Amino acid sequence: MAVILDGKALAAQQKPSLMAKAHDLTLCLGRAPTLAVILVGEDPASQIYVGRKATMCKALGIHSIIHRLASSVTSADLIAVIEGLNDDETVDGILLQLPLPDHLDRYEALQHIDPAKDVDGLHPLNQGYLFQGKPTLVPCTPTGCLQLIKSCCEDLTGVNVTIIGTSVLVGRPLALLLMQQGATVTIANSKTRNLALVTQRSDIIVSATGRAHLITADHVKEGAIVIDVGIVKLNDRLIGDVDFAAVEKKAAFITPVPGGVGPMTIINLMANILKAAEERYHALQTLKNS
Repeated sequence: MAVILDGKALAAQQKPSLMAKAHDLTLCLGRAPTLAVILVGEDPASQIYVGRKATMCKALGIHSIIHRLASSVTSADLIAVIEGLNDDETVDGILLQLPLPDHLDRYEALQHIDPAKDVDGLHPLNQGYLFQGKPTLVPCTPTGCLQLIKSCCEDLTGVNVTIIGTSVLVGRPLALLLMQQGATVTIANSKTRNLALVTQRSDIIVSATGRAHLITADHVKEGAIVIDVGIVKLNDRLIGDVDFAAVEKKAAFITPVPGGVGPMTIINLMANILKAAEERYHALQTLKNS
């Protein structure tokens, strides 16, 4: 029977150091580190996620502002809001809550966020730094996945990992992070032929497709580590990509849904906000002293 990788407990371990850092930055800045969230439309899941982020900000001593825009907002008006926040010296981090309504191009919008304030790590410049092995602000969910993995497997050198899911939010940046740790990484997707033949060779499986119970016991070898990033609402119940009840019997370690990756995403967002605030503060001090 697998050991449960408790994301809530692991995230809680980071809170004291983040609270202390937020306190120190508040003294340096003369104000609390500040996150600005842009929420477009009334998507219920996005409303919940933004609320959770605001609650965690408050708990750690980070100020958060939510800019609510109508689902009919034009691309030009959305970009104007982003550029206004870029110019606002009291804002340290900007988060554009995804998904956006269909008529908006998320990649175009994300490119307009100041890379120094891009606390989701999705600006092309920050993704390019990650590709080069010189990460700055790294996407929060992949960072959380890596931390969960390293909590039970510290040395990833030569370890075989399969990631199911190729998005720029999770799959691709996580592959880069794992390769930088020396892991051997295979990237698959929900349409990969004979997926079980690929995953059965894997020491670690990370699934991030949003396809309910895509990963069954037949996909997992004995003693594997299984990280479930997917989350789907089915019959008023939240489940993941992984058939938890079946896979738990074969895996050595497994994340639950909810309570696994989700809390790690939020705590790493907090870390990115504080990192952005700290680096902006040091840059301003250097400019003043030059």
